[in-house]
Amino acid sequence: MPADPAPPPPRDAPRADAAPPDLGAAFDWLDAAHNARLHAGLRRTLRPRSASCELLDLASNDYLGLARHPLVTRAAAQAAHRWGAGSTGSRLVTGSTELHATLEAELAAFCGFEAALVLSSGYAANLAAVTALTGPGTLVVSDAQNHASLIDGCRLSRAGKAVVAHADPAAVDAALSAHGGRALTVTDAVFSVDGDAAPLPALAAACRRHGAGLLVDDAHGLGVLGDGGRGTLAAAGLAGAPDTVATVTLSKSLGSQGGAVLGPARVIDHLVNTARTFIFDTGLAPAAAGAALAALRLLRREPERAARTREVAAALHHRLTAAGLAAVRPDAAVVAVRAPSPDAAVRWAADCRAAGLLVGCFRPPSVPDGVSRVRLTARADLTDTQLRAAVRILTGTAPRG
Repeated sequence: MPADPAPPPPRDAPRADAAPPDLGAAFDWLDAAHNARLHAGLRRTLRPRSASCELLDLASNDYLGLARHPLVTRAAAQAAHRWGAGSTGSRLVTGSTELHATLEAELAAFCGFEAALVLSSGYAANLAAVTALTGPGTLVVSDAQNHASLIDGCRLSRAGKAVVAHADPAAVDAALSAHGGRALTVTDAVFSVDGDAAPLPALAAACRRHGAGLLVDDAHGLGVLGDGGRGTLAAAGLAGAPDTVATVTLSKSLGSQGGAVLGPARVIDHLVNTARTFIFDTGLAPAAAGAALAALRLLRREPERAARTREVAAALHHRLTAAGLAAVRPDAAVVAVRAPSPDAAVRWAADCRAAGLLVGCFRPPSVPDGVSRVRLTARADLTDTQLRAAVRILTGTAPRG
């Protein structure tokens, strides 16, 4: 019996003698995206800094000037020598050391909370807290100017979401009232764009009227606000409250790297058992834990560093506004100065750098209101001479018109 004839090829099938596909075509769309960023003045590039950089630094988040403090760097080196370069695994396997446990205990006690949990970054801490404390059927209420890590936590939470007007307790109250079920309000304590502080007592009152939890990212408050730098929640009388959780970063005032969640012991236990960015991530390196612990102890001994940082921020704002620049009044260490456009902000930052001053440059999409800025960060170790030099450069290079 003759074999059945082969079925005809599909109408759209490629010919046997057709040229192979261009393997690079899969990412051709990147060229259009690149050109769009160039046209809008929004392209970003990496600029490695030298270990011996001579620029006057008003761009880093080293608020207390501890990143290079001899006690902090020595503690990092000693931890690496004793425990190794890396933590070797997740915190639940081999990534927890005595340093991690001591840091958690002392950080919780310093900030006034029952317990703490250290993670590999402040970003991971926010993802852990938001996702573990919400979920399907709950509502997460988020300030319109929250940090990207809180926003991403909301997106990953699978909870209902309500984005409310910036620093508006009435809007939070209305969103919680409309939901009527389990809910969590999330907010920065000090917003990273303009350096303004959230109205925490009013937000806490709104949450308590509806039985909702409050999660506060205190990345820019720890070490700067509160008695001796104990943070924004301590200043607001909310530290240790049973319905309040804080996240912090170890990479700003403490000059190291990593993040932590602070709150009631049952919240921390819940995160240990459910937070994916804790369970499945490699633990914070011992050197970073050792450095953060040394910086925390140094802050306890020298609480005047927090007050000095606030003084420097206030002086920057006063001198810049006196010179006619649109500087936003700071509530902590961040001083933002408005620029007329993204291109103008980039040029201003570049001109400052050429003149010996390093400043931050914030443009869309990093700024939720679409207004570009140069951003300055006050540091406790800046001298009056350095402040005068910084103001002179900023005013001399400011965009005109």
